[in-house]
Amino acid sequence: MDETRELFQQRVYKLEALKREGIDPFPNHFRPTHTSKDLHDAYDSLSDEDLKSSDKTFSLAGRIMAIRDFGKTCFIHIQDRMGRIQAYLQREVLGDQAFQFFKTFDIGDFIGLEGRVFRTKTRETTLQVHRFCLLAKSLRPLPEKWHGLTDIEARYRQRYLDLIANPKVKEIFLTRIKVIQKIREFFIQRGFLEVETPMMQPIPGGATARPFKTYHNALDMELYLRVAPELYLKRLVIGGLERIFEINRSFRNEGISTQHNPEFTMLEFYQSYADYQELMEMTEELFYCLLKEIHSKLSITYQGKDLDFTPPWRRIRFKDSLLEIGKFDPVILKDPAKAIETARAMGLELKRGISHGRVLADLFKEKVEPYLQQPTFVIHYPTEVSPLARRNAEDPEVVDRFELFIMGREIANGFSELNDPIEQRERFLQQVREKKEEGDSSIFMDEDFLHALEFGMPPTAGEGIGIDRLLMILTDSPSIREVIFFPLLRKEK
Repeated sequence: MDETRELFQQRVYKLEALKREGIDPFPNHFRPTHTSKDLHDAYDSLSDEDLKSSDKTFSLAGRIMAIRDFGKTCFIHIQDRMGRIQAYLQREVLGDQAFQFFKTFDIGDFIGLEGRVFRTKTRETTLQVHRFCLLAKSLRPLPEKWHGLTDIEARYRQRYLDLIANPKVKEIFLTRIKVIQKIREFFIQRGFLEVETPMMQPIPGGATARPFKTYHNALDMELYLRVAPELYLKRLVIGGLERIFEINRSFRNEGISTQHNPEFTMLEFYQSYADYQELMEMTEELFYCLLKEIHSKLSITYQGKDLDFTPPWRRIRFKDSLLEIGKFDPVILKDPAKAIETARAMGLELKRGISHGRVLADLFKEKVEPYLQQPTFVIHYPTEVSPLARRNAEDPEVVDRFELFIMGREIANGFSELNDPIEQRERFLQQVREKKEEGDSSIFMDEDFLHALEFGMPPTAGEGIGIDRLLMILTDSPSIREVIFFPLLRKEK
């Protein structure tokens, strides 16, 4: 800390000296004409003869990441938005005064460069600098002598340094940006409209999760940050928007783990005159497009595990998975008491009044979910744990719903929507009763949504996909914090 403070003070002195000499340490007049990638793309593959014959001049700007001082010459590496490139500064080319001025620069400073391209003896494409200017003075040294920021907590708190010091981190977030752009293209090409719904809601609905609560002073009312956009998106379907999607931020006031962040990004989309089977096919198509765009193949490795996304993916019924993968006694599917006994014998904590379907869901989470490594659709969930989904026509105890699992994690949840307002009201009431019996008051009746549903909603299927978890898979990231620019952290002590 003392060394860092001393370096900071030294740079402050340099800043003050520049100002005394009438030099603006933060000008805004330089305009680069090219990026580092432009030069590498144009000249890395040229022969020495062709390179020597080029007399083009280029202007680049970036952050100084390395300086090698040889007395009368200096090699530097600058980093811009597209990568890094080497530059060469000579006293005899720049003149004594300009060259001595450059020697006051520090690693981390932003610099503007003009010059021509040549290739060094080590075969590196390099800019021969004819002119330069200081663009911004860096007062703090880059971390760990500029060779990389490795402390995980520091990386998340100071993501700006993480992006500077760790090229792989920047690649992860460039992938994130590309994936979201590709998702938009995918749905727009299929006639979907992108919409926006409220983040602050009078009733948290669309998912059973503990919400964040806030207060609006002017309206004198409590509001909740949304746990899901589902019920507002369905209102738009009722209003005639038959194909819609939203890439939304949702908030859940629950635990933090490698797979959970209180603020996260979801894709939700709804298509009228479709069912859950068609959405499973569309999900396979979406992943196909994303994998081809990011990896140019359908087989990738995640944390040492080979994953194959070649469609069609495995489909297994919820109850079958309990028997085939969980190895449970079939009696638990019919006997609620036996299911409870089995859960308690496994050490699971069950709330009073819990339904049979929820006990089965707890058993599934414990003994099935972790073993769903390859892309797998689990279908036909119990009606008790799916209050917004349409009952299956052949078995009313289950619904036309699927969840997609990859590497033991839920990535997507979709279903044919329940559009019968009478049954939807009964489902909501049952959900409220069960939660009260369990001692949980976090569930609300959304009367406005029920009122809207009474005007009629066409047969529709809807799905939510966790973008952060998807990106973990696509970028081989072990934690959700690796794919969120600024994950929530505890206060520093």
